[in-house]
Amino acid sequence: MTVNLLGLDARQLQEFCSALGEKPYRAKQLMRWMHHAGVDDINAMTDVSKALRERLSDTAEIAAPSILRDTTAQDGTRKWLLDVGTGNAIETVFIPEGSPHPNDAARRYRGTLCISSQAGCALECSFC
Repeated sequence: MTVNLLGLDARQLQEFCSALGEKPYRAKQLMRWMHHAGVDDINAMTDVSKALRERLSDTAEIAAPSILRDTTAQDGTRKWLLDVGTGNAIETVFIPEGSPHPNDAARRYRGTLCISSQAGCALECSFC
């Protein structure tokens, strides 16, 4: 069975590495590659030993949820339906706020990102 490393929290990743006979720091190293560098290819982790990369390639993967649907409304609101496996999906919505601010580049692309934390959200927000 292949383990999706993105589905493991820090403690679980440390336990996974420990089960492979690796030191605890390997979990932090893998997290840095996945979450800071955005790497989804185990072989691109250049400071991880070749032997560990080979074991990881045999037992694990780095797989983000696939996008089932991607829609954009006229006002710029964008919705994604993400497959989280086992027939479940969650919705993520980006809601742009206002228009570009002429004097502040940091405020030009402001918006809100709403990510459902569970499949089957009962809130029934109007934008979903």
